[in-house]
Amino acid sequence: MVNKTLNYWGPSFEEDVININVGGLRRRLSSSALSKFPDTRLGRLLSCDSEESILQLCDDYDVSAREFYFDRNPGFFLYVLHFYQTGKLHVMEELCVFSFCQEIEYWGINEFFLDSCCSYRYHERKLESRHHNWDEESEVSSVDTSPDEISDINHDLLRYSTLRCGNVRKRLWLTMENPGYSIPSKLFSFVSISVVLVSIATMCIHSMPEYQEVDENGNVLDEPILHKLEYFCISWFTFEVSSRLLLSPNPRKFFTHPLNLIDIVSVLPFYFTLLVDVTVGSDSELGNLGKVVQVFRLMRIFRVLKLARHSTGLRSLGATLKHSYREVGILLLYLAVGVSVFSGVAYTAEKEEDVGFDTIPACWWWGTVSMTTVGYGDVVPVTVAGKLAASGCILGGILVVALPITIIFNKFSHFYRKQKALEAAVRNSGKKDAEEVGSISSHDRDSEALSETSLDRGSPDRRGLTPGAHPSP
Repeated sequence: MVNKTLNYWGPSFEEDVININVGGLRRRLSSSALSKFPDTRLGRLLSCDSEESILQLCDDYDVSAREFYFDRNPGFFLYVLHFYQTGKLHVMEELCVFSFCQEIEYWGINEFFLDSCCSYRYHERKLESRHHNWDEESEVSSVDTSPDEISDINHDLLRYSTLRCGNVRKRLWLTMENPGYSIPSKLFSFVSISVVLVSIATMCIHSMPEYQEVDENGNVLDEPILHKLEYFCISWFTFEVSSRLLLSPNPRKFFTHPLNLIDIVSVLPFYFTLLVDVTVGSDSELGNLGKVVQVFRLMRIFRVLKLARHSTGLRSLGATLKHSYREVGILLLYLAVGVSVFSGVAYTAEKEEDVGFDTIPACWWWGTVSMTTVGYGDVVPVTVAGKLAASGCILGGILVVALPITIIFNKFSHFYRKQKALEAAVRNSGKKDAEEVGSISSHDRDSEALSETSLDRGSPDRRGLTPGAHPSP
C-alpha cells in the first residue's frame, strides 16, 4: 500500500484535495480547510516531508492517490469532518465521555472547539464521571489490597491435614471461631456472650455503694457472690483464649488477629492485679502503683469488645473504622478548623461578659460541643454577636459531620457483606469436609462388602481355579 515515490506538498497546496479513509469511510478534504487547524492530526499532514513523519500520523498512505488510512471509529469521523467544515465540534451521544475524550485527543482537537449547545452537557457528564471515579479510588486506596480472605481461610484449614488429630482440631476450632458453623458452635457462642454480659454486670454492680463492703482499715472489698462470679468469668475467658491458642492452625498468626488481642487484654488485668496483690500487698500500701492497679481493674470494661467475635455487625464496624482513616481524618480536620474559627469569634464577642469565654482554649470546649450538635448548655453566649457565632458554629457542624457519612456508610455495607461471605465460606468448607468424610466411609463400606462377597464366592488362584474346585482329569 505504501507508495515509495513521495510527492511532497508544493507551494500551492491550498488548492490540493486529499482523501481520508477512516475504517472504510472515505471522504475528501481540501488542504485549505486543513490548513486552518494546523495543530490537529490532519493539519499536521500538510507539513510532513518524509515517509517516517507521515507514518507517525496515519496507519497507512498512498501519496500518489493522496489517500491516508486511519484505523479509527468511522462514525466519529463524521463529527471530525463537520469540525473541519464549520470549526465547531459536537458531542457524539453514542460514545461515553472517556471514549469521546480519547477520540478528540487522537485527532488533535481541543475541547475549546465544542459548540455551545454541547459544551455544558459534555462538561457536566465529565464532572459526574470524575466524582464517580474519585469515590471508587477512595474506596480502593482505603481498603487493604491483602490476599483474598476466603483463600486465606482455606489455606489455614489445609494446615490441619499435617497436624496430629487434625480433623478433630479443625472441627473444634471452627466451632469456637464461627458462631453459625453448627449447633454446638451456636451454643458455645451463646455461653460466651452470656459470660461477657455477666462479667460487665458484675463490674457495674460492684461500683454501687450498697453492694460494697469495707474492712476495718477502710478498704473497699468485693461482695462475696460478685467475687465468685468474677473468678468464674475469668476462668471461662482463660479457658477460651487458651483453647483458641492450642487449636489455632497458625499460632504465630494468632497473636496478630485483633479479636485474639482483645481476648488476651480482657484477662491480663486480672492476673496483673492478682500478682501485685500476692507479691506486694493491698492497694493502700502501693502508693502510685496502686493507682496503676486500679486502672488495670477498670480495663475490664474492654471485655465488652469480646462481643465482636460473635457479632457480624461489630466486626464490620471495626473494619470500617480501620479502612476509613482518610474520611475520619477529613472529618477531624474540618472539626478542628471550625472549632478554631468559631472559638476565636466567640471569645472576641463574649470575653467581657464573664460567662466562661475567658480564653480561646476555654472556648474550644464550647466550640467542640456546638459543632458536634451536642449542646450541653454549660457555657452559652449572651451577646447578639456571640449568638450569631453560635448559630454559624451549629450549622457548620451539621454540614461538616454530614459530609463523610455517606462514604463511611457505603464502606460499612461493603464490609458487612464481606463478613457474611466469609462466614458462609467457612460453613460451606465444613459441610464439604463432612460430605467428603461421609463419601469416604461409604466407599470403605462398599469395598468391604465387595471383599466379603468375593471371599464367599471364592477368589480364583493363579491358574484361574477356586480353592474349593478340583481340576477335571
